[in-house]
Amino acid sequence: METAKEIHTRMLSHINNEYDKTEGSFIYDVTKAPAIEFETTQKEISKVQDKLDIEKLSGDELTRFVYQRTGIRRKLATKAVTTVIISGTEGATIQSGDIVATDTVNFVSLEEKTVGESGRMTVKVESEEYGKIGNVPVGSINRFPVSISGLVDVYNPAPVTNGYEEETDDELRQRYYDKLQRPGKSGNKYHYEEWAKEVVGVGGARVVPRFNGPLTMKVVIIDSNKQPASNELIDRVREHIEEEMPFGVEELLVKSADPLPINLSVSLTLDDGYTEEETIENIKKNVKEYLKSLAFKSTFVSYAKIGGIIIDSEGVLDYQNLLVNGGAANIPIGNEEIAVMGGVNG
Repeated sequence: METAKEIHTRMLSHINNEYDKTEGSFIYDVTKAPAIEFETTQKEISKVQDKLDIEKLSGDELTRFVYQRTGIRRKLATKAVTTVIISGTEGATIQSGDIVATDTVNFVSLEEKTVGESGRMTVKVESEEYGKIGNVPVGSINRFPVSISGLVDVYNPAPVTNGYEEETDDELRQRYYDKLQRPGKSGNKYHYEEWAKEVVGVGGARVVPRFNGPLTMKVVIIDSNKQPASNELIDRVREHIEEEMPFGVEELLVKSADPLPINLSVSLTLDDGYTEEETIENIKKNVKEYLKSLAFKSTFVSYAKIGGIIIDSEGVLDYQNLLVNGGAANIPIGNEEIAVMGGVNG
């Protein structure tokens, strides 16, 4: 885009040199003002052009652009929901809205329950906050921030995994491109992939037509956190596809991608001030992010990249004798697999 100065210079170049065009002259002054306005107009035109380029849109503008052209809605963040087991004296109650918690995250009771003769009760709870912050390990929901009369203990018997972040701009933009470039129609494989990805919580899908003969369809999914899908998510995807798919399909199988644990063995030289335990946690955190980036995108885990991640992890001065799943080579990822973090032996 031209600046006002460039436009003004070009305007003056079209005027015969027999006239005075120096700064402060009549011709100079009467052409300068239009040049400034032309620059402003170019900026406004550029803004309009940007509104038509999906690569330059973000947030609500991108959401509106995609929906108006394809009917695709941005998937919103969800609150993690789970069941906790609470023990206490018989007759003690928990009310809807009461709080249980981990050290950092509150969960709100979604129901009113009373402790029976067994001294225990199961209660459905929901994270106070949206997103993956509510995804916590087994047994981490273990506190009553505010004491509740008669209730003694609380814990979650299963990990919480169903808190999902809002769909990112890149993820929404990719679904838009998929819709245009690999259109789902008449129940083809792309239609099944599209239907699966419409479900909140699904972060990727692969479709295997005729997996068990004609008129059979397999849909393999991962969740939005790039982890194996839960049974609850699998059921929701199956129900949604069954509502949409054409008559004639005799068998529909919806399953999670199979986890492929990536286990590391490595000898570490630590930076001053770091313990082996905290350094290994840093390595695991960084490798997890790398593995998430591979989900349904790569056919292998790179041995070299794992080494690079280790040396870049906080607390690592150097390392030796790295083995990934017992070897010093890339690890292949199957079509129905997803690489997940295993253990690290320092």
